[in-house]
Amino acid sequence: MSRFTGSTWKQSRRLSYSVSETGKELNKRPFAPGQHGQKRKKLSEYGIQLQEKQRVRFTYGVNEKQFRKTFNEAKKMQGKQGENFLFLLESRLDNLVYRAGFARTRQQARQLVNHGHILLDGVKATIPSIRVKPGQVISIKEKSKDLLIIKEALEAIAARQEYIEFNEEKVTATYTRLPERNEFLPEIKENLIVELYNK
Repeated sequence: MSRFTGSTWKQSRRLSYSVSETGKELNKRPFAPGQHGQKRKKLSEYGIQLQEKQRVRFTYGVNEKQFRKTFNEAKKMQGKQGENFLFLLESRLDNLVYRAGFARTRQQARQLVNHGHILLDGVKATIPSIRVKPGQVISIKEKSKDLLIIKEALEAIAARQEYIEFNEEKVTATYTRLPERNEFLPEIKENLIVELYNK
């Protein structure tokens, strides 16, 4: 299954969850898109689990194969599988570029990485799914610092997560530590995803 390239606003309305984490998608029409969007049937247990999986998958913008692969990696780690799974997704380079404020959306962050504008520990990184380790530094290529989309994103950001240390002078972001579960995606119930895949 290829990466989703349709309307994230429609997807958010269908899932009753803000994929962009801003809540803007659900402000005007907090119901599913389409003619029968307001007449939704009650979901089965499987439907609820599947919906939770899709919420996380579309939030991070990963395809089904990547999603399952990451889930299987989390299974081999110590601790709670569901939390480890979210920590692995949160540690993706494209996500941290977004969290640092270099991009206004994860899609934009992925594009910046793909086009070679992002450096990881001073080395050009062009793979959005690279797993960033605590202590690594994310920065912008010198020639790319004047890009309008990066400037606008940095001006628009109001706050950053505590596990990202931002240096205003050097315009760099350091991934200081693994996040704690209560620091991101509070509405997600990852145990439902674990139940879905462990059936």
